[in-house]
Amino acid sequence: MVRKFKVLNIKCEGCAGTVKKALKDEFGEVEVNLEVEPRVISLQANENFDEASLRSKMKKLGYPFEDEVLGTFEEVGTKAKSFVSCAIGKMDQKL
Repeated sequence: MVRKFKVLNIKCEGCAGTVKKALKDEFGEVEVNLEVEPRVISLQANENFDEASLRSKMKKLGYPFEDEVLGTFEEVGTKAKSFVSCAIGKMDQKL
């Protein structure tokens, strides 16, 4: 079954590339829709799908789910992490 999640802080192909690369081993192919706001990620969820793990990985990259409640410090932290993740994704695209 395809699952879709609304995600914050994804701005560009660099961000999308980082997300796809970071999640591929555990969650398989991930699609990132850059045409909508907030951005939507889609992935194939099997019977072993662990949404908590997905949420945790996305938050560590700086891309929390839209429905997460973040304090001010957490919100600023995830935005800062997302800038780094974006830059990494852009560098990976050039290689």
